[in-house]
Amino acid sequence: MSQITLVRHGQANSDSTDEHGYDKLSPLGHEQAAWLGAHMRETHQAFDSVYCGTLRRHVETAAGMTAEQYAPITQDARLNELAYFDLSNAFEAYSGQPIPTLQEEFVAHMPRLFEAWMDGHLKDIPESFASFEDRVSQAIEDISARSDRALVITSGGVIGLMTRQVLDLSTDNYARTCLSIMNSSTHRFTKIGSKLSLSQFNNIAHLEHVGRHHAQTHI
Repeated sequence: MSQITLVRHGQANSDSTDEHGYDKLSPLGHEQAAWLGAHMRETHQAFDSVYCGTLRRHVETAAGMTAEQYAPITQDARLNELAYFDLSNAFEAYSGQPIPTLQEEFVAHMPRLFEAWMDGHLKDIPESFASFEDRVSQAIEDISARSDRALVITSGGVIGLMTRQVLDLSTDNYARTCLSIMNSSTHRFTKIGSKLSLSQFNNIAHLEHVGRHHAQTHI
């Protein structure tokens, strides 16, 4: 039975306010990746192929996990995250609402941003929502067709989009799903018949050990 296991990258540079500055793992992010890799080895998880996006935080997470032990790592830009800072700047220009600075502010901000993005109201952005959805969907379709057990290191927006498609989530629930996805968490989609179904979500078993609860981060 075909399975795709997606990993959200370890904690990135959350103090940054732009795409480039954010795109590197924090010291804790490197630890999270190493712990996840060790957990996968200890539990004898097996994969036939390994993919990751081309963003630095994806590559660093894959390296920290020693994901190449399973198979050569294929980098695919279609697995890259949506450009949240760029979208937020465009949303501020459209709505007057600034980028949030507190976790609770993101809960209200992200659904409104996503709705404006999907409805085509945001200007001068790297890609439309339709383009983002198309590239991610095609990447996952290609991976599913090639491999029985694939490991994919990517970002929360990509994982959230797959969950939205499989569960037919509303825009609000899609945004809330993205916000709930934890750093270095794993998510599994299993092909049942001709379609992928969600069989695991937000698994952080590697962070449940005594002394690691501080590493259960969202941002």
